[in-house]
Amino acid sequence: WRALQRTRETEAGCGLLKKIAENSPLAHDTGLYYHRYLQEVINVLETDSHFREKLQAANAEDIKSGKLSKELDFVSHHVRTKLDELKRQEVSRLRMLLKAKMDATMEQNVQIDHLGLLKQFEHLDPQNQHTFEARDLELLIQAATKDLENYDAAHHEEFKRYEMLKEHERREYLKSLDEEKRREEEARFQELRQKHKEHPKINVPGSRDQLKEVWEETDGLDPSEFNPKTFFKLHDTNSDGVLDEQELEALFTKELEKVYDPRNEEDDMLEMEEERLRMREHVMKNVDLNQDRLVTLEEFLKSTEKKEFNEAGGWETVDETQVYSEAELQRFEAELAAQEAELGRRAEQLKRQHQDLQEQQVRLDAQKKEYQQAVLHMEQRKTQQGEAPAEELKFQAQAPHAAPAGKMAVQDSWVLS
Repeated sequence: WRALQRTRETEAGCGLLKKIAENSPLAHDTGLYYHRYLQEVINVLETDSHFREKLQAANAEDIKSGKLSKELDFVSHHVRTKLDELKRQEVSRLRMLLKAKMDATMEQNVQIDHLGLLKQFEHLDPQNQHTFEARDLELLIQAATKDLENYDAAHHEEFKRYEMLKEHERREYLKSLDEEKRREEEARFQELRQKHKEHPKINVPGSRDQLKEVWEETDGLDPSEFNPKTFFKLHDTNSDGVLDEQELEALFTKELEKVYDPRNEEDDMLEMEEERLRMREHVMKNVDLNQDRLVTLEEFLKSTEKKEFNEAGGWETVDETQVYSEAELQRFEAELAAQEAELGRRAEQLKRQHQDLQEQQVRLDAQKKEYQQAVLHMEQRKTQQGEAPAEELKFQAQAPHAAPAGKMAVQDSWVLS
């Protein structure tokens, strides 16, 4: 699975899947948004002996046609249960991502069609969101292979944008200086560029000179006894019979150290990684005949028989090649200007919204104060009314009125005082 990290061709899927049978963990991040899901599925499948056996016997066509995926029906119940749980977790994660995106771009309380939105993800079957089936494994293999095909191209494009941004910022900085300071800065820039170019000859990656230098300086062997077959076995570090991309890139370390030193101001380490990628692509293009992203001993030995292998030419480094044109830089700067204008517009909009909120808050505070004053006034009136003299009913005896003879004339009355 180490080769899976940078697969570009469909045939590479076979080489990638073969790594499952070799207990090679997917140690490096592929950069895929579903990398963790991919890695966990691989780890679970590795625990099933039946699937591992079928994988060892599978060829590229079995993998591409989906025949291998059907073997999922025969794995143990324990493994299937784990795969089901992994898929449910992945669906839940994708739903959360979709909801977060919709919340940021849509109004609240809008009904979301999760099934429809999940269909945009090609690494699983959205129709069945609860169990991991053979179709899910087939889709996962196809998606990973397809997505990784463009890994190098995306890396090169990202590096180009990085270089253009660097040049854009340099030019903008120069514009901010006066004439004298600008001349000084330009002279300093040219001095650093020249200093960066002062390095030993860079051998063409994969050439006799380059490999012999590794043989002598890294392996500590006599250059006069250089042997391609022995060299291959020495650098097949995991003894799996092939050189994968990581083993190949390790061969370029001596060449890269001639040009790049992290302690030097003039040396850009991102340029070094772009250089490493270009070197690996060059070797793969000339050596990897079946384009499975793995170099066999047979392919390696055939490459040493080519005329180019013995040519003593030099390698052009990144700074010696034209990464972008002036027209591309101008388009990039126009794009940056448009983005800055849009950010400015949004910032102004947010500023106005903030001012509106502040004004609303002032009005709310005033209303709150009026309400508090009204409540206080009512409480004061209640207090005053409670302290006023209370009206009392008292009983008072009054003199009896005259009454007819023979009758009692005494009458009691209630007097309000």
